Amino acid sequence: MVIITAGMIGVGKTTLTGMIAEHLGTQAFFEPVGDNPVLPLYYSDPKKYGFLLQIFFLNKRFAMIKKALTDDNNVLDRSIYEDALFTRENNKEGNISDQEFDIYLKLLDNMMAELRSIPKKAPDLLVYAWADFDTILYRIKKRGREYEQVENDQGLYDYYYKIWSAYKDWFESYDEGPKMLVDLQKYDLAQPANAQKVLQLIDTKLTTVRQPSSLLK
Repeated sequence: MVIITAGMIGVGKTTLTGMIAEHLGTQAFFEPVGDNPVLPLYYSDPKKYGFLLQIFFLNKRFAMIKKALTDDNNVLDRSIYEDALFTRENNKEGNISDQEFDIYLKLLDNMMAELRSIPKKAPDLLVYAWADFDTILYRIKKRGREYEQVENDQGLYDYYYKIWSAYKDWFESYDEGPKMLVDLQKYDLAQPANAQKVLQLIDTKLTTVRQPSSLLK
């Protein structure tokens, strides 16, 4: 079984991914952030590095989802299915030109066509992590990555809000397979009791998904 997690920067998605993987006794694939040399450059100059960042992420996410679908026993922290959300917003902001965006979309289409040639063509479940915008900002500040902070940077604040808003439409339109929303504002994963409640919600959803029994504890 392949599960993908999705959600806004700072929502708690990485914690959720590790928690699900441990619960199911499977492998977690984490989004390449700490080893991403382009990300700090992007935050310092998004117009210069926007396209490079999206190509970096697209390449990494394609490799991750292809390996996950082939192995068929993984949990992914963000995936190729939401990659275009960020690229589209960067295009709207003028960080990525229309020509660059067109090149990106053609590359993405080629990658998606290759994924559909794999016997397992899509994830079994999408778990979308949600919290309100103020909570997102609080958690971004709390985790302390200097280049992510919005103080004295109205443009970064606006960018976060647009991405946060875009996720609602993206989740509603996602149709690769079964999906569920987990409210990580209501169920703050810093509290062990909440973590157990979230896992119970996911277990319940998995009972409706193809062949979950061998993975559930």
